[in-house]
Amino acid sequence: MASKPPENPITPAGYAALRARYDHLLGEERPKIVEIVSWAAGNGDRSENGDYLYGRKRMREIDRELAHLARRMKAARVIDPAQQPDKGRAFFGATVTLADEDDAEKRLTLVGDDEQDASAGRIGWSSPMARAIRGAAVGDLRLVRLPGGAKEWEVVAIEYPVGNG
Repeated sequence: MASKPPENPITPAGYAALRARYDHLLGEERPKIVEIVSWAAGNGDRSENGDYLYGRKRMREIDRELAHLARRMKAARVIDPAQQPDKGRAFFGATVTLADEDDAEKRLTLVGDDEQDASAGRIGWSSPMARAIRGAAVGDLRLVRLPGGAKEWEVVAIEYPVGNG
């Protein structure tokens, strides 16, 4: 159902970014570190070998990130916001313009939690703000409870991307 995406929704662009990061780590960074570790291991005493110690540490970091990305991609459900049947309400992928009681406006796009970037106006689907405005229509008032206190916002506009994306 369009109004209730799965627990880990993601846009096609967000999924592509996760996949690109995974492929970069696996295909480029990890092989370089393996090469450094192999070279450093051949230099004798490993306990005082900075290249070896750093390389092993970096390899563990890369392996942890690869495992994390693999789990997130497996749990992800790609949803194309352009295919949203009810474009009159704020659902996954919508760009929503909100106004507070002082008419200060804020534009937010509801995206998957793996692709959120508050500085770019992309908020995660499970964030307090996103939960408050899910399903809202233009003209609706929504109370958002944030750590700094509750604030009321009016939905001024709702837009969805056109085509793929």
